[in-house]
Amino acid sequence: MSQPGDIMIGVMLDLSTDKINEIVTFNERPPKISCTEYSYVFLDSYHSLQALLFAAEEINQNPNILPNISLGFQVYKTCNVPYYEVQGALKFLAEPVNADPNPQCNSSLSFSAVIASSISSNSVSLANILGVFRYPQISPFSSLALLSDRTRFPSFFRTMTSDTFQSKGIAQLILHFGWTWVGLIAPEDDYGLQGVQTIKEEIMKGGSCVAFTEYILPNQPDLNVLTIINSIKKSRVKVIVVFSLGGLFAPILNEMLKQNLTGKMFIANADWSRSNLLSTAHYFPVLSGTLGFASKNYVVPGLSDFLDKNHPSLPTHDPWVKSYWEIIFNCKFGSNNNLTDSPGVSKVPCTGEENLESVRGSPAYINSLKYIGNNYPIVYVLAKALDDLKTCSVGKGPFSQGSCATIWNFKPWQLTHYIKKMKITLSYGEDIYFDDNGDPPAIYSILNWQMSPGGSVQQVDVGSFSTSVSQSLIVNSSQVFWPSGEQEVPRSVCSASCSIGFRRAPIQGQPSCCFECVPCLQGEISNQTDSTNCFRCPWDQWPNDQKSGCVPKSMEFLSYGDALGAILAIFSIISAFIPAFIFMLFISNNHTPIVKANNYSLSCLLLISLCLCFLCSLGFIGYPELEKCLLRQVSFGLFFTLCVACILAKTIMVVLAFMATKPGSGLRKWSLLRVSYAIILVCFLLQLILSIFWLVLSPPFSQYNIETKPGIIIVNCNEGSPEAFWTMLGYLFLLASISFIVAFLARRLPDSFNEAQFITFSMLAFLCVWVSYIPASLSAQGKYTVAMEIFAILTSTWALVLCIFLPKCYIILLRPEINTKEYLMKKESRKPV
Repeated sequence: MSQPGDIMIGVMLDLSTDKINEIVTFNERPPKISCTEYSYVFLDSYHSLQALLFAAEEINQNPNILPNISLGFQVYKTCNVPYYEVQGALKFLAEPVNADPNPQCNSSLSFSAVIASSISSNSVSLANILGVFRYPQISPFSSLALLSDRTRFPSFFRTMTSDTFQSKGIAQLILHFGWTWVGLIAPEDDYGLQGVQTIKEEIMKGGSCVAFTEYILPNQPDLNVLTIINSIKKSRVKVIVVFSLGGLFAPILNEMLKQNLTGKMFIANADWSRSNLLSTAHYFPVLSGTLGFASKNYVVPGLSDFLDKNHPSLPTHDPWVKSYWEIIFNCKFGSNNNLTDSPGVSKVPCTGEENLESVRGSPAYINSLKYIGNNYPIVYVLAKALDDLKTCSVGKGPFSQGSCATIWNFKPWQLTHYIKKMKITLSYGEDIYFDDNGDPPAIYSILNWQMSPGGSVQQVDVGSFSTSVSQSLIVNSSQVFWPSGEQEVPRSVCSASCSIGFRRAPIQGQPSCCFECVPCLQGEISNQTDSTNCFRCPWDQWPNDQKSGCVPKSMEFLSYGDALGAILAIFSIISAFIPAFIFMLFISNNHTPIVKANNYSLSCLLLISLCLCFLCSLGFIGYPELEKCLLRQVSFGLFFTLCVACILAKTIMVVLAFMATKPGSGLRKWSLLRVSYAIILVCFLLQLILSIFWLVLSPPFSQYNIETKPGIIIVNCNEGSPEAFWTMLGYLFLLASISFIVAFLARRLPDSFNEAQFITFSMLAFLCVWVSYIPASLSAQGKYTVAMEIFAILTSTWALVLCIFLPKCYIILLRPEINTKEYLMKKESRKPV
């Protein structure tokens, strides 16, 4: 098809989307490539061509741009085959046609630029040839990222945004909905390979994973369909990105319908998101809910009226107008051989009276206008560049020494220069310009495939993605129709989400999105779903039951509020009254023989020390403040030392008193009362000196113990020096052992009120208690360690009270008749010599 003009533009037109692949045996010359045509694709291409013609008509009638210069077209049908694409370009270059008889139009270059191609790989082939001469090539559809390489393709431009931005937008859409397990399908060519590679890189950066990547093989008769279907069936993936042309994807959909494989969420790239071929009720069971990226759709003022002029009865240079009429009204002109006809399908005759208004609102018609926004601006880009070239002022030009190009004899590289610098605002308000890589600004609509009330498939605009300022994604999820009528966003994950309190543990040999949920360890939390790590709580906090947060640890110490602490405190106080009562009893009966015979003053001192021993246990109950920690063990050691020293003194005095009664004994001077006080004083001073050294060199202190019981802070007293503590106990053990030995040896001395045998029992009980305390205290934890020591203090003190003073109290209170000097003397006289 040709349309005359002063400056010609070459157009590669794709009225076909598929070709018949025949098996090549290399035993004979390969057959010529045969093309098949789809009516829907014919509409897309035909309306795109009409957009170019309409833009040229507007420019030719506009006195403000290229005045007195008209633009013309030479259109070449390529069938989307690289061979035909290159053939067409060579025809433009090698066979220039001057379609205008005007003698001033003697341009040495008939064609200013080439508008091609709809396939990225074909554009690469063309750009490699045209780029050698810096011949301008503008593509409305080629989105391959490779074409942004200005070193390889210096004169290539496009109005379709680079796939890099589209791929990043698709990846952002996947991450926006939290899909971490997706499949990828693409043709095995430059377009598909680079597109899915960018998507894969972006989604992996965001933490998602690719379940499978399958490739459509365009040069194979079966297109690798069965392998792709098997991958879809084997995988648990719910979301599949298809970065392909609609014609290549159709056989896969047919096989899915055949196997009733539905319920998948498809993400479409711009090449098929508005495909008339696929947006039919036939494919909707598989494609329902599809989300796709599409170039922004613009309404071009006046285009509808221009399209209405396409009528087969009017004179025109258009050889395809009858095919267009047949497709749009599904009828047949008797004399027209339309390649889009299906064999065996009869159609009603076309009358020419059909009304375009009746089909203008149909989805097929509306979708066929989707690429106008890519084609219409191209003519204005070339016209603006040519106009800038034409209006150049000599001396101010962009070339050497300020020179300008001539509109009737310019070089291809000169026009390329002006296209790079061009910027124009179109009638619908959109700015068109190119960046340093020849790419326009990226603005995408996000479409959702839904079924209209009338039963037709429609693409509803539910969001946008723009790179004008920053890569921002906007999606209105409430308007999205999900596959199979689901009410919520479908989940596409390899492993179910880990709830709070768990962390993700990778599975060996699997991608990072496949994992196991492992509970957080003791003392750790995770407060987010799908957490990769658990976090340890601060030292004074502990996880709650769900391990979703930290709560303050409970403090444990033997307090008066505890039942155990309260019982021990009450028992200690009551117990302290017993030696106090006995002390009062001894004072009131100090004249009786039993009190005098058992060393009245030492007994009183012993009772006071026993009372203090009972009361010192109160220092172990309550919050272990520093003062308590400093004094409680020291006071315990000193009081018990005083108590045991009194018992030792009493025992020694019993032995000395007996031995002093023998004739000629020199021990009488040692049986005086001051000797017993000296013994007590020496024993007490040794313990006091030890305690002072302990408090000075390594004093006890209050500490928090977080290791013994998880989740509990045990507040206790650190003894500072365990050696000093056990030395104190060892000293007590030594004194008690000496008292026990001495008392045991003196237990049979002839004395009416000899208490050596009672002291023997008391010391035996005392030693047994504290020997048992050692393993018990080592096995107890927390407040029970303190309770164990209190119990040992009370038990050992009670052993001394009962064993030493219970017999005396019995005689004083219940047998006063034997508490007399007469009874004592009578008993002494009856003893054998």
